[in-house]
Parts: sequence; C-alpha cells; structure tokens
Amino acid sequence: MIRLLQIFNQYRTLFNGEENVVHRTAELVRRHGGVCRVLMKSSRSLRGPAGRFKAFVSAFYNIRAAREVEKVVAEFQPDIVHAHNVFPLFSPSVLVACHRLGLPVVYTAHNQSLTCPRADHLRRGKLCDLCLGGKEYFCVIYNCRDNICESIAYAARSAFARKARFFCDRVHVIIALTSFARERLVVHGFSPAQVCVLPNMVSVADRPADAGQGQFVLFAGRLSPEKGLDLLVEAARRLRHIPFFIAGDGPLRENLAGRCPENVELLGQVTSERLRDLYRASRMVVLPSLTYEMCPLVIGEAMGQGLPVVASRIGGLPELVRHQETGALFEPGNVAELARWIETLWDRPDLCRRWGEAGWQKAREQYSEEVYWQKLLDIYRLAARRAGRRWRIADSVPPTPAAAGI
Repeated sequence: MIRLLQIFNQYRTLFNGEENVVHRTAELVRRHGGVCRVLMKSSRSLRGPAGRFKAFVSAFYNIRAAREVEKVVAEFQPDIVHAHNVFPLFSPSVLVACHRLGLPVVYTAHNQSLTCPRADHLRRGKLCDLCLGGKEYFCVIYNCRDNICESIAYAARSAFARKARFFCDRVHVIIALTSFARERLVVHGFSPAQVCVLPNMVSVADRPADAGQGQFVLFAGRLSPEKGLDLLVEAARRLRHIPFFIAGDGPLRENLAGRCPENVELLGQVTSERLRDLYRASRMVVLPSLTYEMCPLVIGEAMGQGLPVVASRIGGLPELVRHQETGALFEPGNVAELARWIETLWDRPDLCRRWGEAGWQKAREQYSEEVYWQKLLDIYRLAARRAGRRWRIADSVPPTPAAAGI
C-alpha cells in the first residue's frame, strides 16, 4: 500500500487544470488501496500590497513551510513526496526539507515556471524564449509582468532557484507532460536522465460518441488571451451556419460577451458532469492556443469521449493530436486555416466519426487511468531507487471493489 504526500500551491484563479490533476491523482491512489494526503496552500488570499509582499518574501525560501512539511512527514510517514506548484507560499524550501529527510521527491512541471519567470513564455501576448537557458534578467528588461516590481520579483525568484539548483539537486524525478516540454527543460540545463514524460490522465468512455451526429463546435477552458479566443470568435463569424459553444470562465468573459456573433453561446463555468455531456453532444473540440501548451486536459478528455480535435500546431499539441488521424492541426494565429478545418469536419460527419474513434483508441492506449497508474508507479519506483530507498510497493495493485464501485 503506497503512502503518497502531494504538495500543491493553489493559484489565484479558480478552475485550474493542475489542481484537477492533484485531486485525480489522490483519488487514483485511494482506488488502488493506497493513502494520499494533499498539503495545500492557496494564493487566493494574496490581495493588495500586503499579499504581494508576502508572496515575494515567501517565494524564495520559506523556512516556516519547510518546517510544516517536516511535521507532516513525521506524522504521515509517506513513501513518496509528489510536488506540483510550490510558488509562492511553499517555495523550493519544501523540496530541500523532503530531500534532507531522505524521501524520494517527484515534481510535475505542469507549466513553464522552470524555464520562464512568467511561466508561459509570453511577452506582450507574443511567444518569447529570451529567458530560456538562465537569462531571467530579460523579464526585468522587458517588464514582462507589466509591473516592474513584479517583474523583478519573478525574475529574482527564478534565478535564485536555478542558481541554488533546488529543482536539479533536490528532486529525483521531474515529470514533463510531453516530449516537447522535456526538451525545453533539457535545453534549460536539466539532465535528460532526470526528466520523464507522463501525459495527464483522463477518463475514457466505454465507447466513443458518434461525433458525426454532434450538434455544435466546442471550446472548453480558461477564457484568457493566450488561448486564442479572438481567433475562435473570428472563425465563428466566418462560419455563421455553424453553432459554437464556449465553456469556461476567465478575464475575457465580459469582453467576449459583448462581441460574439449570434452563433456563439457563452456557457460560463460548467461542472465536470455537464462538460462530459457537452463532449458527447459535440461534433469537435477546438483549441486555438497562441502559446506553448503542455498537455491540456481538454484534449485528452475530448479524445476519451471520441471527438476529433482541431488545435494549433504549437508546443506539445502535435504530440497529442495526430494531424488528419485524430484531428487537425493549423498554424497558430491563422484564422483562415482554422475556419477551413472546422468547416471541413462539420461538412464531413464520416470524417468526424473516423477521427473521433481513432482519438478514443489513442486515449485508451496512452491516457487512461490504468495506463497512467502503471507509469506513475514506475516513476515513483525510479525516484525511490535514486533516493536509496527500498521500494516496497507492489507493482500492480488492483482497485478495491468498493472504490471501483463493483
């Protein structure tokens, strides 16, 4: 029986995919007879100058957080520590504490905070790689946070963590969500042997939906500029005979509400059950991102329900969507190409069906919970070996009947 401690700093924004992964991992461990504890802090209370100052001070090396983790470890006695986001309230100090206690430490790089102070490689809405390879000072030069104090703080904490080698020397295995993300970490200075690839897991339907019968085009995700929503709205304006549904919330919601054409419906934030129903009723899912994407849950979830995906040819997305096999890829920012692929799939129900079924098969083979569980155990086993700990967890523990609903 595995005893897992997860560490996660909640973001200020709600409905974050990383937090979803943390909770799903905890549920997966419990279904397989293990015990999981999630140690969580929240950035949602960091408001105003006082909150920003607290975030700045704690992000570098939070001794209090390290002691808190040491106390939890003493009482919980985990086999593995799996950290996710540690900025700003935990800080890398918690990695140092766990390493000092001799625990195997795994870290999932959900975003690009290890290679970019902003964590998204964007500058004024455009892709930027200037900080890659240890040049965080560009974040200050170009004031990438649009607030010079924040830009200095973000650059300083990233440079400090890199120079102190917190993630290089205190983490036994780093999980990258795609090969693209792994190569970025290696270019930045991480050892290739330290970084493993493990895409996010998703629930896969027993059988694929009939995408050819779908009633609308679906976007699901955070309503923010880097997601390419302006592009999606313009494509919808060119395809007024096709209905579009946009599910999600974020800073662009009010802006979108005032300029969407009549064939676009904003649904707001929806529950996981409602989203699953939307997938089953859609003809395709569209993700027109303008920035490097790691492994968006929406793509795996759509494929797991049997939907084709139209996505930008950027970041890790080409690894997830096989062009003209499980969906279609288009050049980022090219609204004409995006509209052409949407219209092609809308007019070809047979193509939707074929690509959707191929995506469903890929999700079963690569992204299902059982596949994820076995690969995660392999990573935990590797981390334990590197920490000098004897691995005492069974290779495969079937889900308990009660937890599996049998």
